[in-house]
Amino acid sequence: MEKKLRKLLLILISVFWTTYASAETHEILMVNKDENGNRNVFLPEIIQVSTGDTVKWLSKDRGHNVEMVSSPNKVKFKSKLGKDASMVFENPGIYYYWCSPHKGMGMIGLVVVDGDLGNIQKVEKAKALGKSKKKLKSLLKELKG
Repeated sequence: MEKKLRKLLLILISVFWTTYASAETHEILMVNKDENGNRNVFLPEIIQVSTGDTVKWLSKDRGHNVEMVSSPNKVKFKSKLGKDASMVFENPGIYYYWCSPHKGMGMIGLVVVDGDLGNIQKVEKAKALGKSKKKLKSLLKELKG
């Protein structure tokens, strides 16, 4: 019995280690203006990651934050203004977020985990204000190919 338990424990450790040892960290910049003159943007606006990966949002300019609008697991996430933020993505799907003060100006972004677009219809129906409506449609169209 003890031998079987030890074997099971080794298998579980191996699976856990393989999953998280290979996890990566990705960075998204929150900026007032990009090199093309676009104001209040996340760079990149769409990022593809794998389960277990971390996304870090770096506040390069003041007055920005990250607030999750729609996700496959209804995650609640809102960072403080002007502060870097990070999140580990545990569930496949599309995560749609915005900068709270600049959401109407189109400052939104998408994190796609494991290439899973299964919740795309939910994201299409999610709240979007002002320029974010048009941008969300454009980003989702880009995802669909």
